[in-house]
Amino acid sequence: MLRKTFRNTILLSLLSLSCLSTNAQSTNKVPKELMGHRFLTFNSVIRVNQIEVSRDVNKGEDERALHTPEKLIAFRKAVTDGFPGARITWSLSWLALNDTTYNYREIRRLVVKYHYQYGDEVTFIPGAYFANAYNTTEQVNKDLHDALILVSKMVGHGYRPLSIVAGFLSAKNQQYLAEKEGIHVCQANIWSQFSIDNQDGDGSVSYPYYTSKEHFCKPAQNKADFIDCVNLDGWTVDFLAGRRRGFQDHFNSRMGVGPIETVDRYGADTGLMEMMHSTAIHFDEGYKLNGFAWVTNCWELSLPIDVKSLHDWLAAIKKRWPDTKLITQGEFGLLWRAHYKSNSFNYRFVEKGSGIGGSDADKQIRWFMNKDFRLALLKNWKTNSPEKVIDFTRYDLHATEPKEMTRKWSLLGDINQKQTRPQDTPVMINQLPEKSQLIIHKRYPNL
Repeated sequence: MLRKTFRNTILLSLLSLSCLSTNAQSTNKVPKELMGHRFLTFNSVIRVNQIEVSRDVNKGEDERALHTPEKLIAFRKAVTDGFPGARITWSLSWLALNDTTYNYREIRRLVVKYHYQYGDEVTFIPGAYFANAYNTTEQVNKDLHDALILVSKMVGHGYRPLSIVAGFLSAKNQQYLAEKEGIHVCQANIWSQFSIDNQDGDGSVSYPYYTSKEHFCKPAQNKADFIDCVNLDGWTVDFLAGRRRGFQDHFNSRMGVGPIETVDRYGADTGLMEMMHSTAIHFDEGYKLNGFAWVTNCWELSLPIDVKSLHDWLAAIKKRWPDTKLITQGEFGLLWRAHYKSNSFNYRFVEKGSGIGGSDADKQIRWFMNKDFRLALLKNWKTNSPEKVIDFTRYDLHATEPKEMTRKWSLLGDINQKQTRPQDTPVMINQLPEKSQLIIHKRYPNL
């Protein structure tokens, strides 16, 4: 039954894409292969309250006044003009799916229109980011089930989204999505998030992976541990900024391609420079190292930031890397799933700082991420000082998710980049325990 539903979903998605113009289709088709391409995914969150703790409990500000049809139209126009042929992902919260006021009725009508006009994906975001911090696993599953029915009815013609946007989502909820709802892609982690916003989740891989049944930050180790759900990061961050915790040293650890930490903090010009720097980490050297590249961004519709910044970033990407494919989150996740049948990935990244914010101009960071562990090495490249290990997180060890509702969902390894524990003091590789050195050497003999 799930296979039949999945086939029908793919056919309907392809049918909706036929509404696109010939030029847009020819320049932004979903490739047949993952490798050899640069991918960009872009999600927007539409909600009523800043944090919808549950269906009838909220934290933060009421954002109804910040969500208008006019703003949505301007937002989509900025995307269309900046990157012709783009297909983006709209995620609506529970209240946004159910609010009966004119603005939200019109917003829902418009995102459905954009689905048929541009091929956009329309889906659900449980809890408006932090569902597991405030709800039981069972309640989140119920929210997912009921909301998916609402989305299908709203879009019509048997539509079913290919993915879910969640911010963070527990392993058990991802298993439910895959096995009960037939959805195999979920934006389920926010890489390196710690001491910021309303939930912690450091410890994962920053590129796609299949989730372990033990912990959503852990890649599955074998068939018994495997959840058939492609776990995607929330938005691409600058690796050097991301090694900090929260607002340490008066910098924002979430700085990367997001507008809050860049354009809003440093202005349009400098903000765009950092957004392009973070993009280039992946589209230049990362593309060479990994055989494909992926950048992702999430922009809440409620943000009081000029959408011209969105247009300018997308246009700059299109100009510098004209082969980039801006496709929906679900399309990208399924393309990765078609290539990787297990967690056989071996991701590598290298970055020299931009000099903006927490992206130190004199630092170089190298990341190595695979099924067995993640490893980060940091040095001052100007003085050519020796590299030190700032993160070594083993995934071959047993992990457990919290049993209670809490913000603390991180998977902290032997050494964690945030340096919140005495054991997190950076060390040389040859100062690691012998077994850790052997594990690293097996993967990377040259290190």
